[in-house]
Amino acid sequence: MRPLTFGLSLLLLAGASAPTFAADATNGETLAKRWCISCHLVSEDQRKGTDLVASFASIASQPGFDQDKLAIFLLEPHPKMSSMALSRIEAQNIAAYIAEQKRR
Repeated sequence: MRPLTFGLSLLLLAGASAPTFAADATNGETLAKRWCISCHLVSEDQRKGTDLVASFASIASQPGFDQDKLAIFLLEPHPKMSSMALSRIEAQNIAAYIAEQKRR
């Protein structure tokens, strides 16, 4: 194999295996149901929760809602929320799921 062809093949393989950075709302739903459901209403079909904290739909519907800022907020310790120790992508996934809950 010629060096140019070999280098191009390696470049294509590296690009094909590079992780995508788009948030995954489906994974965010799974995480929300694990970490957030005890306090927040995380979906329309949820039957239990508390009215002491905002539902995901109301969070997403707030004027100025910003999915990226929410993801950053989820990474910082918050006194009223348990320490979830989320990774950046997990926080982005939950924020993407919350964004999908915006009331229409």
